Amino acid sequence: MTYLQALVIALVQGVTELFPVSSLGHSVLIPAWIGGSWQTMVTQSSEQSSESSFYLAYIVALHCATALALAWFFRADWVRIIRGFFRSLPRSVRVSMQDRRLRLAVADKDERLAWMIIFATIPVGLTGVLLEHTFRVLFAKPTAAAVFLFINGLILLGAEALRRSALRRKPAVAAAAAGRPAQAFAPAGTAETAAAGAPGHAVAQGYPAARLYDSPGGPGAPTSGAGRPASHRKPASGRDVADIEEAEESDTRLARLSYADGVLIGASQILALLAGISRSGVTMAGGLWRGLDHEDAARFAFLLATPVILAAGVLKIPSLFGEAGAHIHGQVIVGVIVCGIAAYLSVRFLVRWFQTRTLTPFAIYCLIFGGISIIHFV
Repeated sequence: MTYLQALVIALVQGVTELFPVSSLGHSVLIPAWIGGSWQTMVTQSSEQSSESSFYLAYIVALHCATALALAWFFRADWVRIIRGFFRSLPRSVRVSMQDRRLRLAVADKDERLAWMIIFATIPVGLTGVLLEHTFRVLFAKPTAAAVFLFINGLILLGAEALRRSALRRKPAVAAAAAGRPAQAFAPAGTAETAAAGAPGHAVAQGYPAARLYDSPGGPGAPTSGAGRPASHRKPASGRDVADIEEAEESDTRLARLSYADGVLIGASQILALLAGISRSGVTMAGGLWRGLDHEDAARFAFLLATPVILAAGVLKIPSLFGEAGAHIHGQVIVGVIVCGIAAYLSVRFLVRWFQTRTLTPFAIYCLIFGGISIIHFV
């Protein structure tokens, strides 16, 4: 692998891992389009004996760089979520032992979101461990990647159609999406908060019939003169205080998903084991299907992607120190730096993009590039 190849693949990986256009599909298609030694890298990685593939070892390093960029960007959020898990864990253990069955003691949005991420990550984690090699050998080929990229575009368009249909059918959801309060209420003091010893809360504006967890805008929170919660937070990872507060408000809405919905959305990541299907794209599509708006669906997709991408990289990182990575250590260093920067800039862009825009442009891109690639490689 030359340094030019390392640089190009790193840029492609850093951008397409988070954009809903499939990084795996592009890591197959772009070298195949260029041809020559570039295509040989992909051909080797899709063979049965590909465990010694330097290209796969390099992609593993880039996955770690992407995950670290995500973790750094959302570090303030991960601190809250991890703290929530360790607050909830001992209470959940006590309650489960008392009732002699598994029960979760969840008192606030951070605790609930932590458990939801854990549950939502299990299906793709197990499937990846068991079937990743099989999927790669069977489908990490240019023609298959082109077909799945085209299908990815259809999935994104279908998700947008479902979202528009839901807004037409449910005025409360449409009002929430437009920034108007949704008039929906749910009883306070549910069994879940009772198990945690926490009082019930009022219903949050946004998605109908959902309880409000503690949030910057929750009942009793001090507010500033502009009507926003007063905050003493400092900017983090290039995000100002307002962005961090909006993230907490998004987490409040995400925490009102049922665990079953969270698992369904997380399980959609299994499709991303197919080269051409985007992890963030299908996860966002799943979020829109379960009633999230674009901003919350994108945030949930990025939060779910972080542990999955990092775990996939860490599990295969030993290959970098074996035969596969023996002669590419310099290229790996360059690639990790470039990929990490590209991924960080990508997530900054996408977080803002999905506050006001949709998946449609990415769907059109996938249909065009996928369609042209099908014609070229068939």
